[in-house]
Amino acid sequence: MIRYTVIPVTPFQQNCSLVWCDDSKIGAVVDPGGEVDRIVKTAEQHGIDLQKILVTHGHLDHAGGVEELARRYRLPIEGPHQGDQFWIDGMKEQAVMFGCRPSAPFTPTRWLIDGDTVTVGSATFEVRHCPGHTPGHVIFFHRPSKLALVGDVLFAGSIGRTDFPGGDYETLIQSIRRRLWSLGDDVRFVPGHGPESTFGHERRTNPFVADAVFS
Repeated sequence: MIRYTVIPVTPFQQNCSLVWCDDSKIGAVVDPGGEVDRIVKTAEQHGIDLQKILVTHGHLDHAGGVEELARRYRLPIEGPHQGDQFWIDGMKEQAVMFGCRPSAPFTPTRWLIDGDTVTVGSATFEVRHCPGHTPGHVIFFHRPSKLALVGDVLFAGSIGRTDFPGGDYETLIQSIRRRLWSLGDDVRFVPGHGPESTFGHERRTNPFVADAVFS
């Protein structure tokens, strides 16, 4: 059994997630964009033993707190795909660009590719490489719970931006329609910003990727 809670962090209100195995209380932080002390305090309140960091992509609002959290608590970092290395290497420049507190680059313990798996306690998440918002964006899918953590690939009623360096609209659309929809309409997902939804609901109603748009 996997459990999770969402912590909107930074002025971008990015959905940092804590996921943990209910049996062991072993957990991971997904996309710690900032406010590291708040993230750790929330983990302590839930009695979670943090053992790793998972990263969907290299944008500041999702990865700005990764280096600090990993360094302070000696946590391994898994993700994203190596296509986002240029974003991670430019973390300091990203912070200056957006007027945020300084953030340091980091080197993932493990770069991820499509078809990889990551473990959180006894739970296994499948990795899907879903480029388009960024070249190295990945999502994490826990099949038994039908839960996906999709970063900025898909939102309730919208999709990720593609106007940043390395973004591509057509690639993003194909990532959603080929690599998300195939996971099932009943999958609920936590996006990088805003409320949760299901793939089925977005296939019916999302003006960018609904099935009716392509019929």
